[in-house]
Amino acid sequence: MSFPFFPASGSAMATQVDRLFLFLVALTIVVHLIVFGPMIFFLFKYRESKKVDRSPLKFSTLKVELVWIIIPLILVMAVFAWGSHLYVNLQEPPKEAIEVNVVGKQWMWKIQHPEGNREINELHVPVGSVVKLVMTSQDVIHSFFLPVFRIKQDVLPGRYTTEWFQATKVGSYHLFCAEYCGTMHSHMIGRVHVMEPKDYEDWLREGEPTEPLVQSGQKLFQELGCSGCHSMQSQFHAPLLEGIFGRPVPLEEGRMVMADEKYIRDSILLPQLQIAAGYPNIMPSFEGRLSEEEIFQLVAYIKNLSPKKAKSGKGKP
Repeated sequence: MSFPFFPASGSAMATQVDRLFLFLVALTIVVHLIVFGPMIFFLFKYRESKKVDRSPLKFSTLKVELVWIIIPLILVMAVFAWGSHLYVNLQEPPKEAIEVNVVGKQWMWKIQHPEGNREINELHVPVGSVVKLVMTSQDVIHSFFLPVFRIKQDVLPGRYTTEWFQATKVGSYHLFCAEYCGTMHSHMIGRVHVMEPKDYEDWLREGEPTEPLVQSGQKLFQELGCSGCHSMQSQFHAPLLEGIFGRPVPLEEGRMVMADEKYIRDSILLPQLQIAAGYPNIMPSFEGRLSEEEIFQLVAYIKNLSPKKAKSGKGKP
């Protein structure tokens, strides 16, 4: 379904967003007609020079007032439920999604695929597949905006935000930064290329040989000496990381946190912020020593550690 003056619809979610938007426009028009139509009519009917009956009403208006309260209430709650349903769907990508990492910086989008392919201001995706974007900023607040897919998400320094889409049409579409991020903000324009699955596979194999993200993370994990502490043979009392991603972690202060991308990132850069219960505060900070791309690689490696490798309760939160 397409509408005049709307950008092309390139995803299933875009159609749903358009329907909600058009419903709101239609509802606004109807409410304005109901409110302003009688106002204009009575404005002329009861103008000062007109001789009409101006005596007070001789009947109760309770039923009219109840109808005027109940019907708008039902409509507002219906719009709230509809919008909430769409919002929740946008916040929960399907599990089988292809994860693509995005780093915003003045003034470009740096994108890396799980197979290792890197792009700047370009994003190649297969049509029909769910793509989840895990995003962060290297400097200031940016906003990743894909009008064709009707999605826009702020990209913040020090945090991970996500959004997802499932492209339905092959083509090349605009990518914008929708947050004024500096004097050259307008340079953050890119393209999203939606390809047939076979063409996408061919594109992944083109260019210089690249190392998968998980493999890069594993090398970095060993080079930084992380494996020296987070292993069964370590003399230091540090948590094992196998299977930790996606599980709740008890903290020394008594709280529980979910081991998601943000928790792992904070544990690398700000280890004193959330100390796992039962472990000493000995983790050094790697803040300033790693780029956002390298942090993505470490996170990808830790996420990929199979829970089957966890052999003792020492690594369990």
